[in-house]
Amino acid sequence: MPTGVPVSNHDVTIRRWAERDHHVVHWTELGEGGHFLAMERPDLLIGDLREFFRKVR
Repeated sequence: MPTGVPVSNHDVTIRRWAERDHHVVHWTELGEGGHFLAMERPDLLIGDLREFFRKVR
């Protein structure tokens, strides 16, 4: 299953582990936001979701 990973500024996400266990086709380091990205910066999350779904259509 194609997987997209948006990484916000203060989240600790290890790409190597994500790619080992999932089929990562989209990885974005946003540089802003925090753990609750959907509430803090919904504009960034929506933009990243749109970019991910353009890739997997």
